[in-house]
Amino acid sequence: QVQLVESGGGLVQAGGSLRLSCAASGRTISSYTMGWFRQASGKEREFVAGIRWTGGIIYHADSAKGRFTISRDNAKNTVYLQMDSLTPEDTAVYYCAARYYGDPVAAKSLYPYWGQGTQVTVSS
Repeated sequence: QVQLVESGGGLVQAGGSLRLSCAASGRTISSYTMGWFRQASGKEREFVAGIRWTGGIIYHADSAKGRFTISRDNAKNTVYLQMDSLTPEDTAVYYCAARYYGDPVAAKSLYPYWGQGTQVTVSS
């Protein structure tokens, strides 16, 4: 089982940037497709971005395209989510997720491994 711990969340003003990190342990992430999801208060958890275990296939949700960038550093066993041009609508708990040798699909049910989440709050 791979364990995931998110970090890098915080309070930022609209238009600002944050870089979230997801540190994995128990397994190396080189064979895992990684994803970022978020869940705003009272809302359903939604897909933000995903990157295939090969690193060659990357998907971003429409809300994230042009603003968010997912990347991975297998040597550091870490996945990142660079978030720019943040708006209050980006306020949510952001979760890191992993699936073994899978595609970076948007369905959260296909990711067996999850972190505890990190809070991102964007003020207007």
